[in-house]
Amino acid sequence: MIHLFDYWRSSASYRVRIALGLCGLSWTSTLVDLVQGDQTAPDHLARNPQGLVPVLQIDGLQLTQSLAIVEYLDETRALGLLPENAADRAHVRALAHAIAMDLHPVCNLRVARFGTAQNPNLSMADWMKHFIPPGLAAFEAMIAEGDFCFGARLSLADLCLVPQAYNARRWEVDLTPYPKTRRVLAHIEQIPAIRDAHPDLHAP
Repeated sequence: MIHLFDYWRSSASYRVRIALGLCGLSWTSTLVDLVQGDQTAPDHLARNPQGLVPVLQIDGLQLTQSLAIVEYLDETRALGLLPENAADRAHVRALAHAIAMDLHPVCNLRVARFGTAQNPNLSMADWMKHFIPPGLAAFEAMIAEGDFCFGARLSLADLCLVPQAYNARRWEVDLTPYPKTRRVLAHIEQIPAIRDAHPDLHAP
């Protein structure tokens, strides 16, 4: 049995749901409500001492960290999310990390909550609209013209872009200045595994 502990709006969980869908796998899930603080409950901390989602139970393992999980699925289910060439792999990982390790963490709920709490005049939307556009502008400059973030097929970078685009739209960030990114999104968001992983379909 494959079991996913996730939160429907979590970008990290979203990436893993996409990867599971690409594998054609069926799984069950348990909601870890980040807004209510479920991630700090003892039973969840026993699964992941970081108090984060997702946690994936698969193949007798209990895996954490979304990129590590996605790469595990890629390697064990031959998804082809990373190129064979070392230089190309480095480029795809750089794109993925630009979102998952640079942009996403500063927009993480616990970080944004702390930041806005320091200034009562600063709303959550203000925070997101300050940090998301520069991150997307850098990402736009890093990708080439085409239907995917890199090359002619889906990659780890695309799996990171989709959840970030969802967050941008949620906070009403204008995507007009990023035509290459919008072109990629228009193409990949039609892929069934990506479409089926959308948070609205996994909301409690």
